[in-house]
Amino acid sequence: MGLHRREFIKHASLAGLASTTMPSLSPLDSFAADTKEALPIIDTHQHLWDLSKFQPPWLSGAPEILSKSYVTKDYLEATAGLNVVKAVYMEVDVAPEQQVEEAEHVISLSKSNDHPTVAAVISGRPNSEGFKAYITAFKDTPQVKGVRQVLHAPNAEQGLCLQKQFVASMQLLGELGMSFDLCMRPTELDDGAKLAKRCPDTRFVVDHCGNADPKAFMPSSGEEPSHTVDQWKRDLSKLAQRPNVICKISGIIARAPKGEWKSDILAPAINFCLDEFGPDRVVFGGDWPVCLLGASYRRWVDSLMEVINERNKVDQRKLLHDNAEAFYGIA
Repeated sequence: MGLHRREFIKHASLAGLASTTMPSLSPLDSFAADTKEALPIIDTHQHLWDLSKFQPPWLSGAPEILSKSYVTKDYLEATAGLNVVKAVYMEVDVAPEQQVEEAEHVISLSKSNDHPTVAAVISGRPNSEGFKAYITAFKDTPQVKGVRQVLHAPNAEQGLCLQKQFVASMQLLGELGMSFDLCMRPTELDDGAKLAKRCPDTRFVVDHCGNADPKAFMPSSGEEPSHTVDQWKRDLSKLAQRPNVICKISGIIARAPKGEWKSDILAPAINFCLDEFGPDRVVFGGDWPVCLLGASYRRWVDSLMEVINERNKVDQRKLLHDNAEAFYGIA
């Protein structure tokens, strides 16, 4: 998810847990589209939430399109025909007291052969003294690949990720072989680069193209962008210079300007990310259902394919599938 959820929802229109009791889900093989030409997709940013089990606090006051349950059945409908073969669940910022329950639930989901979800990035609070005990409990759980805490919440002051306890927790993740997703304000990406430098043995993932705002690249969108082009490029480049950082091509669709738009408004930010990080350090993320604030899952995939159409098929497949398979170890 992009900005702090309440801020993001305000700007975008103004991320889950699937039920394991759903009836008659198809076997995993049926998740692939019946097509010979479509490249396989691993979605590294799948949000699901079942409101009968979890009530993420940020959903209070959310637009109607997000204020309902989104479970695996809905995900399968949204991705039908797109050859999404696997998905990595991304935490949905549940209340801290439900973090363990969320993790255990999605681990169970990932173990099931009846879902495309095969692994998870779980929620955590790295700046808390209890983080070590919390995350160490999952050290022998292969389905848990990493941790995320959204770093743009109102109570998350700038520089939080550079505080002593936070840095120590990041170094611990490296020792455990887990990654950390950097989901932060686009104006604070430099902090992420500093963190990655201090934790060279920990792998970091820059979410949502560094929370790039496509409106910043437009001559006039009628809306104020959340960053300047020069600052975003400069700081994203610093992140790209760190060999332990990869970039997730995701999320940008939810910030598309209101009204009609074409894929070329997404191209400047996407292409800059692809060029800076190179073909081996980029992965695809659907960010569904949050992407619905800007467009359907299919529209996002179709728009991305238009942007990368002139890149060679090997690099396209790396972005959509192969890099994620290697990074998360989900072959």
